Amino acid sequence: MTAEYEANAVSREDMRRMAADKFGQDNPQPKAVMNRNNESNELIVSGIHLDLTPSLKTFVQEKAERLFRHEVRIVRMRVELGADPKQEVGKRFTAKGHIKLQGIELNASVATDECHKSVALLIDKMDRMLRRNSRLGKVKRNNPQPVEFDIELPKVAAV
Repeated sequence: MTAEYEANAVSREDMRRMAADKFGQDNPQPKAVMNRNNESNELIVSGIHLDLTPSLKTFVQEKAERLFRHEVRIVRMRVELGADPKQEVGKRFTAKGHIKLQGIELNASVATDECHKSVALLIDKMDRMLRRNSRLGKVKRNNPQPVEFDIELPKVAAV
């Protein structure tokens, strides 16, 4: 990493302190989740033809925290925000999300007329995808399909 990048990097704890100062909260520390290291999640926010403001980055991070709380197997989450002024009015801002879980990857995309609205709808969509994936895993785990073999056994003559 370059020194410039390290100087501009803001940790989650710093962001929580800034949010606590902004909203006047006395205790900025969140409740601890048992058996979970909250710092292991990686969130990457990038802009395509769009300047990412600090407020937009914090908005994405606050919304993504919900996904990290709901699913403990998330390894990495990447959010790409894009703007295209040549598109029709209702689809100018796109938000694409990529979640890397242990074993699979989930992708989603949303296009709306406002950037913050795109992010909120994207997080809702990805939350539904994670819940569906979790539910399907439970169904498969609790109701395994019997294995069927297409092998015919040799017939034994009666003695």
